[in-house]
Amino acid sequence: MPAVVGVRFKRACKIYYFDPGDTGVVAGDPVIVETARGVEYGWVALGPKEVEESSITSPLKQVIRKATAEDDQQLEDNKVREKEAFNICLRKIKNLGLGMRLVDVDFTFDVNKITFFYTADGRVDFRELVKNLAAVFRTRIELRQIGVRDEAKMLGGIGCCGRPLCCATFLSDFEPVSIRMAKEQNLSLNPTKISGICGRLLCCLKYESENYSKANAAKGRRDKAEAPRLGAMVATPLGEGKVVGVNRAGHTASVQLSPNNVIQVEWDEVVAAEQAGV
Repeated sequence: MPAVVGVRFKRACKIYYFDPGDTGVVAGDPVIVETARGVEYGWVALGPKEVEESSITSPLKQVIRKATAEDDQQLEDNKVREKEAFNICLRKIKNLGLGMRLVDVDFTFDVNKITFFYTADGRVDFRELVKNLAAVFRTRIELRQIGVRDEAKMLGGIGCCGRPLCCATFLSDFEPVSIRMAKEQNLSLNPTKISGICGRLLCCLKYESENYSKANAAKGRRDKAEAPRLGAMVATPLGEGKVVGVNRAGHTASVQLSPNNVIQVEWDEVVAAEQAGV
């Protein structure tokens, strides 16, 4: 099995495999590598390890070298250039009256290519913009349209939980999220409460989805009782009360018998008040 190292080029981005050769790089080392886009600066996220041939894309490119102090300085210089390029592109978009929103600019380490990321409601004819940018920077120019999730990942921000966005801190890939996951977890289906700042369903709905699905399936096999409705008046072995909470994973309900008395009961112990003749 070939030995590889996993390299990231930005925080929370996808990890790519490279041949470490005899560079002796370990996890955490800054490295210079050759990619399909050109020479890039990255960080070793996964130390040397052996992997199956099927998990790599051939031919496997090699790590050129560990990054030096000069490389670090060039990286900082490129960040300054990216900010300048962002402002230049903004002005040209405004002058051309294009219906697009510039999100980010990325230089390859060797400045052989500049990528401008943008969002737009539809297709944008940016041929004239590309010509103008190429005349200024005299290198290869790419304009890439991205979605709202990718925009949130690039820009970052604070989620409704008060923490930095998952996509901008540790999620390397976006997994499918559905409204069914919110239903299984007994969450409010109000879009403003289950959507992130990108406007799409919260990525964190996926985290516990598998556990809820397994728990619901296991409970369903041995107990066919349906979940009581929130706010419903029900009869329990300890008396009549109001359903104030439902735990689908635990198959239990919280019933308020009095202002200061809330009990936990199994679903099959709860009967609608009108059915019980209360």
